[in-house]
Amino acid sequence: MATIIGNDLGNIPWEEKPQACNDVMWRYSKNPIINWNPIPTAARVYNSAMAPYKDGFAGVFRGDQKNGRATLFAGFSKDGITIDLNPTPIAWVDEQGAPAPTSYSYDPRVVEIDGVFYITWCDDMQGPSIGLGRTTDFKTFIRMPNPLMPYNRNGVLFPRKINGKYFLLSRPSDTGHTPFGNIFISDSPDMIHWGNHAFVMGNGGQGWWQGTKIGAGPVPIETKDGWLLFYHGVSNTCNGFVYSIGAVVLDLNNPRKVLYRTRDYLLTPEKQYETVGFVPNVAFPCANIYDAKTGRIAIYYGAADTYTAIAFCQVDEILTYIKANSEVF
Repeated sequence: MATIIGNDLGNIPWEEKPQACNDVMWRYSKNPIINWNPIPTAARVYNSAMAPYKDGFAGVFRGDQKNGRATLFAGFSKDGITIDLNPTPIAWVDEQGAPAPTSYSYDPRVVEIDGVFYITWCDDMQGPSIGLGRTTDFKTFIRMPNPLMPYNRNGVLFPRKINGKYFLLSRPSDTGHTPFGNIFISDSPDMIHWGNHAFVMGNGGQGWWQGTKIGAGPVPIETKDGWLLFYHGVSNTCNGFVYSIGAVVLDLNNPRKVLYRTRDYLLTPEKQYETVGFVPNVAFPCANIYDAKTGRIAIYYGAADTYTAIAFCQVDEILTYIKANSEVF
């Protein structure tokens, strides 16, 4: 029985672990895959989301325009590494096809549910909130009602219904660069009406790397041991926040329940493209793709609020590590 419950993806981007690497997560040797000024309309593209699409990949990308304002762009890729970005920002429409523009939009996640690709992002609803939309072709994007009230960030949908309901992770916040944050969960029968809000897990623990705040990262991966969720943890230093990557395993039938949680980070800013940039010392995961047959996982993360990078891991190795090195909670 395969550990990952899902589809095979023979063309997943992949690079074997370097022989000298003792970690369970390792970086792509040719990072970053998106550098400064990738398109005329955006200075930096990072904190973005990719998903398998047809015989390749497609995604929604955060692009900070040259006036400094964040917005979303669509893009396609044959190999998941070289990305063709549409230089025109996504033009959201409502259910009737009328324009439904956003004031700003950033940090998207993308998930396919029953043939439809749903996008969540940080939206402006008189302050940071979670936007929700959908597409079937990454060309026409329909904006749906905001699922939650402000202030909120890091909205992440599960890839299927659980006990007949959709589930959404979020991180309630404030209007600025929030100095706190825990992960909560909500459910919905129809993607419109959301409720049953519940606490999942909080910042802190034995170490300092997630002591300030945490937030859900990519879409959870269904495994035989539970939902594997990569997340970011933030520490506060004398020179500002540091964003690192950890992981947690949630119960398959009750994702409000934490089974295992990494005690130590899996990846923290070390390379120059992670430590030097518009916002230094940031590794912020927003997407993962996987191959159920081999257990390979590729994680897309934003580096230093400037670049897009990839890290790799193998599901059995990472689950074994999390269980053996689980935080006490």
